[in-house]
Amino acid sequence: MSTSRVSDLRSAVGEEETVQRRLAGRKPAVFLDYDGVLTPIVDRPEDALMSEDMRRTVRELAARCPVCIITGRDRAVAQQLMGVDDLVVAGSHGFDIWTPQQGSITDDRVSGYLDLITKVTDRLRADVGSIPGVRIEPKRASVAVHYRQVAPQDRDRIADSVHRLLAEHPDEVALTPGKMVYEIKPNVDWDKGKAVLHLIDVLGLGSDDVIPLYLGDDITDEDAFRALQDRGIGIFVGRADDPEVSDRETAAQFVLDSVDEVQRFLAGLGR
Repeated sequence: MSTSRVSDLRSAVGEEETVQRRLAGRKPAVFLDYDGVLTPIVDRPEDALMSEDMRRTVRELAARCPVCIITGRDRAVAQQLMGVDDLVVAGSHGFDIWTPQQGSITDDRVSGYLDLITKVTDRLRADVGSIPGVRIEPKRASVAVHYRQVAPQDRDRIADSVHRLLAEHPDEVALTPGKMVYEIKPNVDWDKGKAVLHLIDVLGLGSDDVIPLYLGDDITDEDAFRALQDRGIGIFVGRADDPEVSDRETAAQFVLDSVDEVQRFLAGLGR
């Protein structure tokens, strides 16, 4: 599996001809992370609303080719923030997959953990829910603890609580990395990459005339980049000159440096 530093990636908008040559007359199937890709990262997760321009671009793209949203957010929350309810959405890092035509197509392995996730959520609320700035976000198949707004001196208390829970349930739950968030999910062999491959299979997108593209900005998106490396195109979203990401190793092949560039790229795709 080959990787590159983010700073060494070529721009997907500066290399349109290269991307188009990769497509070579084949139909794209587009998989999109939400936060940081379709909307900028914001301090309050509930403020990450998709702009009217991006909504129009995504709808127009969906009229030309398959479009699927792969997000760490709860599926229903993502649909509400997008203002779009007729796209395929895989919420909770692919643990909750829904299509307009088929309804839920979530992998069955997740269902046995839902009661445990509820108990973990209640425990986190009791342990750290009173800390100023903390936000506990229950999802269908996971729970996220956001600490972006928490004072630095209180963050260790949150980390201690999360790691105690992991130690108490080592075979049942696992931690998903993220930006200023701890997310506890069922400890099953499932991630965004497996969700994308599942969707390719279920939606009939595995033929030679279809090429999958995945756009993502977070560590969890690397699973999808790796899953598609030999069969599609991975595009990392983030400034290649940002010290926080420039030296990061990624399995993506191209880069877009902003949500605005994502919109420009999507607007020209599949035409």
